[in-house]
Amino acid sequence: MTESGAATDAVALAGHVTDDDYHGERKSQGALVAGGCEPRRRQVQVVKRAFKRWVAKDLSIATNKRNRKCRLAQPLYWSEMDEERFTREGQIMGSEIHPVDQTLPVPRLLALGLQHVLVMYAGAVAVPLIIGRALKLAPEEVAFLISADLFACGIATLVQCIGFPGVGIRLPVMMGVTFASVGPMLSMAASPDIGLLGIYGSVIAAGIFGIVAAPFISRLLPLFPPVVTGTIIMVIGISLMRVGINWAGGGLPTLTKVVDGVPGAFPNPGYGQLQGLGIALFVLLVILGLIKWGSGFIANVSVLLGIVAGAILASVLGVMHYEKVVAAPWGDIVLPLHFGMPQFRLVPIITMCIVMIVVMIESLGMFLALGEITGKAIDRGALTRGLRADGVGTLLGGLFNTFPYTSFSQNVGLVSVTGVRSRWVTVAGGVIMLLLGLLPKMAALVEAVPVVVLGGAGLVMFGMVAATGARILTSVDFKNNRFNLFVVAISIGFGLIPLASPGFFRNLPENLKPLLESGILLSAIVAVILNAFFNGIGTKAAAEADAMAAASSAHHA
Repeated sequence: MTESGAATDAVALAGHVTDDDYHGERKSQGALVAGGCEPRRRQVQVVKRAFKRWVAKDLSIATNKRNRKCRLAQPLYWSEMDEERFTREGQIMGSEIHPVDQTLPVPRLLALGLQHVLVMYAGAVAVPLIIGRALKLAPEEVAFLISADLFACGIATLVQCIGFPGVGIRLPVMMGVTFASVGPMLSMAASPDIGLLGIYGSVIAAGIFGIVAAPFISRLLPLFPPVVTGTIIMVIGISLMRVGINWAGGGLPTLTKVVDGVPGAFPNPGYGQLQGLGIALFVLLVILGLIKWGSGFIANVSVLLGIVAGAILASVLGVMHYEKVVAAPWGDIVLPLHFGMPQFRLVPIITMCIVMIVVMIESLGMFLALGEITGKAIDRGALTRGLRADGVGTLLGGLFNTFPYTSFSQNVGLVSVTGVRSRWVTVAGGVIMLLLGLLPKMAALVEAVPVVVLGGAGLVMFGMVAATGARILTSVDFKNNRFNLFVVAISIGFGLIPLASPGFFRNLPENLKPLLESGILLSAIVAVILNAFFNGIGTKAAAEADAMAAASSAHHA
């Protein structure tokens, strides 16, 4: 049996070529199998993996271990009965085992799952670091936020990939905290009346809203063409750049102190120190070098490797301290409602529900793009299950002391780069994330990394978010539709109000601050309204095509 004949048989039986292609190839070769030999390992793999039940009935294989060869004991010939059975078996096998549902050997599964974890790790731990330090939590509590986030990442990923009745897209997706929620949560954190428990209440409510609204979100897709989504993502990146810059500077530029009973802002003497700026620059240069000269997996985890390099330099310089790491236990359980019962307030809930809509629209585009990458048809039911899993993940996030969840675009891009489409790879990644969440010492190590190290990485991470928005906007027709320029310009202008002038809305009702002090939400609302006013509302088919194109731009950025 020739090598080309064996390959043709295997591919045809798996359903990857048409019957006409198969019959034409076999007729040119004569009989179906006329005997012969080829390397034992390759032939046995073909027999075991492709022929399965059909081979068990019609073939008997004799293996000569010394010569490492195998031969077919009985010649087979092509007949009408064989053709009918071959076609029927091939269709059944082709429909039952889609590449998305294929299981891989455990060692390879774990290696590929770890690759997904490393690609998303830096982004996954960034949000609890930002929120925990904005709330001025103790280092132990920030470390707990990191553990809770990793634990909930794992659970949300398993829900999305394994799937349960009515929940889960069953595609290779890794779930993580969305950066779209950072701006509104920072506004809530700054309000004494809301705080962390108010954030958790709004997250839980947004999760329930997402579960209920999932079937209807696709109908809102025409409200979010690329001119809107690109603008929102760009403002998310611009808003986060303030965090990255302050990290690189060593913290906040001013400190609040109470003098004679009156709070006041005073310059932070530790801000902008040359040593800290040098460490941040070193991290940035390492990341840029890995992006420039690295390739494949190394380039994909360049941010994480840059943070590791910066942590090593900080340790050498005596800036990074390990007392809290040594004191942290090796294992612990993440319990729900660790900080107390959540508080439910109307405006924060409305604010987070708006964030949830934006997140689910982004996820919808990711799912469509991922279906295209994996070759699996995504119908409305599958989209609803995927969006509902976003809601379930967000609900679990609020209960397990963390924040809203969405599919991570860099992991969608990794599926495209590696070509591995099995959802069980990301299931393995979810299990790894869940186990990492049970290791407080690992979370304490992340918390111990100096902010100047994170600053060098943050400039890249958050800048790439803004650049992704700009890349999506390149697909917008600005030449023939001048209205799009006004949509982008005015929306970005509104989004920059809280950054450029924090007291701009101080005379408006206090309850509206979580909404008005978030540039992300302001730009989202203004962009949707202006686009509907200037351009109207497009068709659903066009909206789905635009969403897929935008998601493709995002995960290739």
